[in-house]
Amino acid sequence: MSYNLSQLFEAVAAADPGREVLVVGERRLTYRDLDERANRLAHVLREAGIGEGDTVGLQLANGSEYVEGMLAAFKLRAIPVNINYRYVERELRYLYDDAGLSALLLHRSFAPRSTPVLAEHPMKLVLDVDDGSGEQAAPDSVAYEAALSGASDAQPETAGRSSDDLYLIYTGGTTGMPKGVVWRHEDIFKSAMGGGDVVQGGDFVSGPEELAQRLPENGIVAMATPPLMHAAAHWLTFHQLFTGGKVVMNPLGRFEPKEVWDTIAREGVFNIVLVGDAMVKPLMDALDSDSDIKSDSLWVLASSGAPLSQHNKDRVAALLPGRMLIDSLGSSETGVLGAKSEATFKLSDQTAVLKADGTPVAPGSDETGKVARRGHVPLRYHNDEAKSAATFITVDGVRWALTGDEAMVETDGSVKMLGRGSQCINTGGEKVYPEEVEEPLKAHPGVEDALVVGIPDERWGERVAAVVQLEPGAALELAALQVYLREHVAGYKVPRDLVIVDKVVRSPAGKADYRWAKDTATQAAG
Repeated sequence: MSYNLSQLFEAVAAADPGREVLVVGERRLTYRDLDERANRLAHVLREAGIGEGDTVGLQLANGSEYVEGMLAAFKLRAIPVNINYRYVERELRYLYDDAGLSALLLHRSFAPRSTPVLAEHPMKLVLDVDDGSGEQAAPDSVAYEAALSGASDAQPETAGRSSDDLYLIYTGGTTGMPKGVVWRHEDIFKSAMGGGDVVQGGDFVSGPEELAQRLPENGIVAMATPPLMHAAAHWLTFHQLFTGGKVVMNPLGRFEPKEVWDTIAREGVFNIVLVGDAMVKPLMDALDSDSDIKSDSLWVLASSGAPLSQHNKDRVAALLPGRMLIDSLGSSETGVLGAKSEATFKLSDQTAVLKADGTPVAPGSDETGKVARRGHVPLRYHNDEAKSAATFITVDGVRWALTGDEAMVETDGSVKMLGRGSQCINTGGEKVYPEEVEEPLKAHPGVEDALVVGIPDERWGERVAAVVQLEPGAALELAALQVYLREHVAGYKVPRDLVIVDKVVRSPAGKADYRWAKDTATQAAG
């Protein structure tokens, strides 16, 4: 037995097959149920010619089919590929080709966008997952449930499954086309899926066989709220699968705050994963306005993948006293690095802040660098040698993965996060990181959501602009906003343009769409 992700799951399923593992609406699956459905899907894929090294696209909203698709691919030594279901034809065409998809699991509501792309990129198999949308299935696709019902539920015989099998996660980031990050199974298991430690404290199992020995009597009930195409959601899901826990999801990834709270109460959710202010704020709004909401079971709230402002951290502390709020730091290129306390986090022996020449940033200096991780890190970017060379570097024989996060090291050794370097605004030679302005901006009582970008300026090169979604009934003028922000940030960081929009555009996972914000602000400025 190895650290192959499918073998790890099978070991837990064999140890306690009757334990419930997945709840999605009315569908409730035990470990045995999930393993058997994944086996059936693996046989369907193999019959279509899918095997070692082939890529299987998952163009799905949340549901058991997503987890089944990942497990089935791993069982065959194939590679599942997460696909952003909001992509348009151009983006889908790029991703299908870049990943070299051989098969596709497709929710029917996404078929209209995919059908013309599939005509150019034929697959060995397209499985149609009926989501009740009423859309027509993609041409020549096969009904998912019918295919599974006719297949064997026995474990498919696959030679050579190992810790070195590949895991691929595509990340859209905030600029450019999506890029795939390639990991070994063992590395992603230990960097992002808990390593068999229920509390994810770094106490990894000493070997794969130890997983079954560590199973708690009653596993933790956790809720994966973001879309499973987002790394944070399926890292939580697989952590639960490897520690005897239960995963709860709302069908098709619906994020209605009252429905989320109802699910928490109904299923006794102990731990929930969210994505920054975009999810935490509406949940706190609902809790604050509805005294009938039951939150007794919920004790851990973890945010990952997008900024969580101090304002909303304070609201969680006030509305859910005594609960643990974890503001996680990490990326598809590093896995989970740790947790932030306000704007800082502590370095471990596996993390550092490195300057451009690969040397560490000196504590207490004014130097900035990129947060980096060593140890269990990815192999490379898929199909991109240049990005791989720039992101995965070797210094004095040690291999590091660089995040896109710029940071400084305080005198006490804590790391002050500045934001994504790719979004840094250079205005007259001064650097402005959007997150440091967005933090106080989103705490303004009239602001529902906001993004800060740099737009072209003849004198300064770039100037700071704020794209703001107001609270219902609120009004805001640029001059008043500037007065407010000067109490929180230096004058050169204060926006000189204010664009009011009906809705700030974010991904389904809550990540900021800075390309949209920059285009919107630039057009408004003429």
